[in-house]
Amino acid sequence: MPDSDAKKTVTMTFRIEEEVLSQLRSESGKKEVSLNTLVNQVLRRFVEWDMYESKVGMIPIARPVVHMLFENMDEEEIVDMACKVGKGAVHDIALFMKSRMDLESFLSWLETRLKSSSMEFSHSVKDDRHVYIIKHDLGRNWSLYHKAILELIFSEALDRRVNVAITDTTMSFAVDA
Repeated sequence: MPDSDAKKTVTMTFRIEEEVLSQLRSESGKKEVSLNTLVNQVLRRFVEWDMYESKVGMIPIARPVVHMLFENMDEEEIVDMACKVGKGAVHDIALFMKSRMDLESFLSWLETRLKSSSMEFSHSVKDDRHVYIIKHDLGRNWSLYHKAILELIFSEALDRRVNVAITDTTMSFAVDA
């Protein structure tokens, strides 16, 4: 019986600049994955995230800058920013990129965002309860900002209750499917 999770593939030929191919081969060796796997990862990241970044107003910013910006705000300012700007921005970006706003699409978008931001995270599902643990090292205010956004999104857009716990370096949340 065929594996229902197996992804259909297509054989395709491309012309690639020699230096680009050399760098891809080097990176695949460092990551201990085949060149084919690495190229699929690069293309997947492009279609899931990179091609949307500029369309939804995302900009790359260095971690130390984010850390300092958030640390120089008090808790009231953080929650106010999450309510006035963050919730709407996250909702609109997730909706634009996934074409719908339900639990499955939002969690899929969130995982893609975490991966593209090089955030360490774990996701488990037990008894229809999704549990995420996110390691960020960006300070308590960054955690507080995202806690407020998640609570608003889950409550208002997804009509779900979420339990969020934060520290200076991590954030965890659980939500029923």
